[in-house]
Amino acid sequence: MNQPAQSPSEVLVGNVERVTFHSEESGFCVLRVKARGHRDLVTTIGHAAMISAGEWITATGEWTNDRNHGLQFKARFLKTSEPSSVEGIEKYLGSGMIRGIGPAYAKRLVQMFGKDVFDVIEANPERLREVTGIGPMRAAKITSAWADQKVIREIMVFLHSHTVGTARAVRIFKTYGVDAVQIMSDNPYRLARDIRGIGFRTADTIAEKLGIEKTAMVRLCAGISYALTEAMGQGHCGLPVAELKDLAEKLLEVDRALITTALELELVGGTVIADTVDDRECIFLGGLYHAEKKIAERLNTLLTGALPWPAIDPDKALPWIEKRTALTLAPSQREAIALALRSKMTVITGGPGVGKTTIVNAILRILAAKGVQLLLCAPTGRAAKRMTEATGMEAKTIHRLLEFDPKAFGFKRDQENPLECDLLVVDESSMVDVMLMQSLVNAIPDTAALLIVGDIDQLPSVGPGQVLADIIGSGTVPVVRLTEVFRQAAQSRIITTAHQINQGRTPNLGKVEGETDFYFMPAADPEQAVSRIINLVGKHIPRRFGFDPIRDVQVLCPMNRGGVGARSLNIELQAALNPAPATKVERFGWTFAPGDKVMQIENDYDKEVYNGDIGYVQEVDTDEGELTVDFDGRAVSFQFGELDTLVPAYAATIHKSQGSEYPAVVIPVMTQHYAMLQRNLLYTGVTRGKKLVVLVGQSKAVAIAVKNESGRRRWSKLNEWLADAGAS
Repeated sequence: MNQPAQSPSEVLVGNVERVTFHSEESGFCVLRVKARGHRDLVTTIGHAAMISAGEWITATGEWTNDRNHGLQFKARFLKTSEPSSVEGIEKYLGSGMIRGIGPAYAKRLVQMFGKDVFDVIEANPERLREVTGIGPMRAAKITSAWADQKVIREIMVFLHSHTVGTARAVRIFKTYGVDAVQIMSDNPYRLARDIRGIGFRTADTIAEKLGIEKTAMVRLCAGISYALTEAMGQGHCGLPVAELKDLAEKLLEVDRALITTALELELVGGTVIADTVDDRECIFLGGLYHAEKKIAERLNTLLTGALPWPAIDPDKALPWIEKRTALTLAPSQREAIALALRSKMTVITGGPGVGKTTIVNAILRILAAKGVQLLLCAPTGRAAKRMTEATGMEAKTIHRLLEFDPKAFGFKRDQENPLECDLLVVDESSMVDVMLMQSLVNAIPDTAALLIVGDIDQLPSVGPGQVLADIIGSGTVPVVRLTEVFRQAAQSRIITTAHQINQGRTPNLGKVEGETDFYFMPAADPEQAVSRIINLVGKHIPRRFGFDPIRDVQVLCPMNRGGVGARSLNIELQAALNPAPATKVERFGWTFAPGDKVMQIENDYDKEVYNGDIGYVQEVDTDEGELTVDFDGRAVSFQFGELDTLVPAYAATIHKSQGSEYPAVVIPVMTQHYAMLQRNLLYTGVTRGKKLVVLVGQSKAVAIAVKNESGRRRWSKLNEWLADAGAS
């Protein structure tokens, strides 16, 4: 049988005039090349880890005639090298690849040094200052960026040669520095553990190319740790043994006996720890296990100590505070205040409109009058700001209160250097995860009292654990559960609807006469829901209620995926609300432009921006390769390679909205969200709206969410540790 003749390979060499398209993820590129022997520019398509205008390429491949784009050179192999012509060098330097050099400085550098410019940057950087406008700071920035680029390029070539996307190269460089390629070669599984956005599959691809066997223990141990880390992403501190083995077996595709062996090795090494939860054998990540145990020990120490203030007679204190505030306290509020005044540790929980703020204010004013030293904190900047407004006293974020030190990557406040207070008040405590709670309780002096305030019925923290639920569930800490909605709050349909949802009663979704603050807008299918949401956010709500569509209105989704998920709605809303920006940058699958609303999706202690913080893009500087975001009046810069920590935030998931309040909230509720339709999710979403909440979707989906009380079980042991400590 005749083999089809392969088209003969040709070699194309020349200068890249323009990079029409380049995907940092896959390396796929479309180039316009000034090729040797060709009068016109040649469209060349291929794959390159990194490519810039001005570079010299050698491409091996064949010519193809594309129906839409005409004659193209399709490169099977593409090699790049630094440009050697003066024009190429200028184009290369001016491509925005090196921070500190834009087109203007590229021209000046080439005029001054000609073809020797690369040697000058590398070997004699002090000579850069001979160029007009380049001072010591810009010269240092250029030299440092040039050195960084060389390493990033090495990382990209390494990843590319192992058929792995190169988009995370900057993050890999920031994590491992100049030894990145060596570290990845020695143990590629470290990537899955250390670099957010790189999963086990990616690390596994590199390991396979490096010749690491499927049954190698380094792979199996990494798989077990990764499975537990994935569970941590779902809020668990550990997993039942059988569940963990099932997960690892699916991930690793090896015999279960090998997984058992690897698990035993991990247990011996102390990376993971075995214990029981509700008499079920579980495996915990070591760090989380010790953190939960430490929280229980510290809370028990606090509980058993003496009160830091002299006994206060509620029969005198309560009438005094009523007179000072001109408020008449309800019996439930009086009981709560009296309990907090005589307890070393108290939890106050309840939904919106039940008077939590009134109680906290009364406690603080009574204790302040007695000279008690007070500290107030909350998990997010927005929650701390709200607390400050509500109490008239300064409240800080937990990170600021504990004085995070980026150099040491830890908090300055701890058991050796505790906080200076007699009472610490923690608001929005349902959001506090295990690791943050451990840091906080470590820094509370043994002599101080602790007041924990939060809504137990909201979603638990995004991070692992269910600290507030476990403290309440342990039965060892005095708890005030407020349920009575006060008259003024009862006039708000947002508040009455939230309480109906919480009690498992489907709210009235019919048409309402006159002005109100809660509406339901039916939508039969995702397509109709999307067009109604865009119309509501862009036109109807701003026109009728006077809200700014970007700054005041927040779309909150049950999930990220799907046509009415946060990802898809972000693209639609960005196109509608910020349609024609003057400058923009595309990175990690998103477009960012001045005016865009964005959200930080991981803690960045150097920049002091945290998971869930919302900001607005101020500037996109293509010369410097930098984007500037305004977070609550503070300008924060991101290199383009760091933009994987930002996402557009016209729409966000309800999980990400915890601790925040928005003037207006729009929530799609569709049967397509079935997997996520839970009572606490809908309740959390509705309680984020301050002045207006609009549900868009199907009444059937709302009913499903209200009836589904289950929520996902979280595997944690804190309540057992606390109960044991309380019983002993």
